[in-house]
Amino acid sequence: MKRTNDGGARRIVVISTGGTIASRWQGTGYAADASGDDVLATAPLPEGVTVEVVDLFNVNSSRMTAAHQLALLRTVHETLADPGVDGIVITHGTDTLEETAFFLDLHHTDARPVVLTGAQRPFGTGDGDGPGNLYDALQVASSVSDLGVLVVFDGRVHAARGTVKTQTLAADAFSDPSADRLGRVGFSRVDIERQPERPTPLPLPAAADKADPDLPGAVALPRVAIVAHHSDGDPFLLNAAVDAGARGIVLVATGAGNATPEIVSAVADAVAQGVLVAVTTRVPAGPLAEIYTGGGAVDLVAAGALLTGTLRAAQARIAVLATLLAEDGHGAGDPARGTALLRRLLDGPVRAEPGLATGGSRSASAVAARA
Repeated sequence: MKRTNDGGARRIVVISTGGTIASRWQGTGYAADASGDDVLATAPLPEGVTVEVVDLFNVNSSRMTAAHQLALLRTVHETLADPGVDGIVITHGTDTLEETAFFLDLHHTDARPVVLTGAQRPFGTGDGDGPGNLYDALQVASSVSDLGVLVVFDGRVHAARGTVKTQTLAADAFSDPSADRLGRVGFSRVDIERQPERPTPLPLPAAADKADPDLPGAVALPRVAIVAHHSDGDPFLLNAAVDAGARGIVLVATGAGNATPEIVSAVADAVAQGVLVAVTTRVPAGPLAEIYTGGGAVDLVAAGALLTGTLRAAQARIAVLATLLAEDGHGAGDPARGTALLRRLLDGPVRAEPGLATGGSRSASAVAARA
């Protein structure tokens, strides 16, 4: 379906992938089944926007796989190969939206925006938030540039990096616990308050050309496991992940990145076998730091693990996955190169103080005038 409001000055492609925004009652619960056209029909269009819909797949986002994400990444790149496209909006379930957004952002080399949005309340409900979120996402996608991949939800604009789902049911579902929002949208204005932090983007991975979400296992993708530490935690699950063929592990540590001497030993063994190990924390906000020994971050780093900064488990896993996919494109087999690439993706640029951020505040009309 193609819809136009006031001449179609800005051409936006909506890629539909399912989620709550497309979910209807199935008799025992909700599941994604509404088409992208159906979802788009619920929302008004911002002035001066033309919209085209691509129905890529239709799944609850808890069922999202790397094959889905690679297919979406390929579709985004193919869509932006058309110079007449001004931006992309992706409708997505909220459960794994933070992972998909970050994966896309790590590979996004275009100045044109890619905006993810969704809903906390199902399709067609009287108090549904999907139409408003979609309208806002279209407004942002038709107004900004050179900000990477964005998440637009409940009137807020977030950078992909660091943004996670912080509310299970509330409308204001997303935030970066360690940073301010990127901007806000409302009353026909898009105000950008700071620039996002982004490492140099990666090229499209070779696996994107072969990934097919309808044929699970058609392409062998690297296994990356998440293992959590806790009181009474031991290396059993970490070792099991390695034995199962994991090429990457994200250790969810305590505090600023701490575990036990036994886990440190298991990490050292995994690294010696060529496994990439990243350490994050179960604490919602703040950076990791090398403070403690006795199994703490000091020892984990010495064992070959990398600290994830302010990235939490799901996005840290995406960074490891993206590293492995990039390395596979170079023939793999070089742990030092993989470690260096992962360190770059985890570190990112140095975070600026909010008062020193560039970009200022600008309205949608002002940005559009410069575009």
